[in-house]
Amino acid sequence: MYSKTATTKSISSYWDNTQVRRSIEKVKKKIGNADAVVIGAGAGLSTSAGFTYSGKRFEDHFGDFIQKYGFKDMYSAGFYPYGTLEEYWAYWSRYIFINRYQSAPEPVYSDLYNLVRDKDYFVLTTNVDHCFQKAGFDKQRLFYTQGDYGLWQCAKPCHDATYDNEDIVKEMVAKQENLRIPSGLVPHCPVCGTPMSMNLRADSTFVEDSGWHAAAKRYQDFIRRHKGLDILYLELGVGSNTPGIIKYPFWRMTAENPKAVYACVNLGEACAPTEIIDRSICINADIGEVLKQL
Repeated sequence: MYSKTATTKSISSYWDNTQVRRSIEKVKKKIGNADAVVIGAGAGLSTSAGFTYSGKRFEDHFGDFIQKYGFKDMYSAGFYPYGTLEEYWAYWSRYIFINRYQSAPEPVYSDLYNLVRDKDYFVLTTNVDHCFQKAGFDKQRLFYTQGDYGLWQCAKPCHDATYDNEDIVKEMVAKQENLRIPSGLVPHCPVCGTPMSMNLRADSTFVEDSGWHAAAKRYQDFIRRHKGLDILYLELGVGSNTPGIIKYPFWRMTAENPKAVYACVNLGEACAPTEIIDRSICINADIGEVLKQL
């Protein structure tokens, strides 16, 4: 097991601007010198880009749902047991539209792309908002482990396939009234007729389709090809909800490779285990601001 008992050494003064600048310079130098950069991205990256799920953005887009149900944030409202599929998809079509088919308010993802576009990079992410591709990242260098707001699947599921939802989602948004979409727009599985659901990893029904498995293989191949080389594991906005997907593997791979460096940028959650503290750069600051300086 990794221990974080000595991480205070690495993060105690990160609110000090001089220390932040020094750490940013270390990351910048490492990006330039590394044989490859593996980016691990969590929800904090999209939050920094302006994809917030509460506050004014939520109120601007879901005022009618808030008035009826007293919802406090976009995320929890998505789990509400709506009485009809028409109302369920009225909510979710708006949710998908603003978080998948609109651009992020801040240029955080494009700043990141400009930073690594000429490097040998790969992205592992738990985000499902498609921001990487919208910013120009190569689809063949992306692995979305937890699904995609832009895909539907059979709710059972009766088969391992997913379906693009852009056209129907936009039609749902345009035609909904009184917190409901027309009944004819409710999506059903083309194979068994069961209502469709989001392709998001929420339980055991999540569909890992052929695209998911192909991306997983590309990521595994990338890691294998670069084993033992000078690699930067750049973790951005990864919290503690699912550390086994990005954070723990990044720590392990850094520990196993003396040439590797682990860098973590995360406001309030920047840390590294004692086992790799001498090859870690932890920046406790806003990701967007750090990327601007980089």
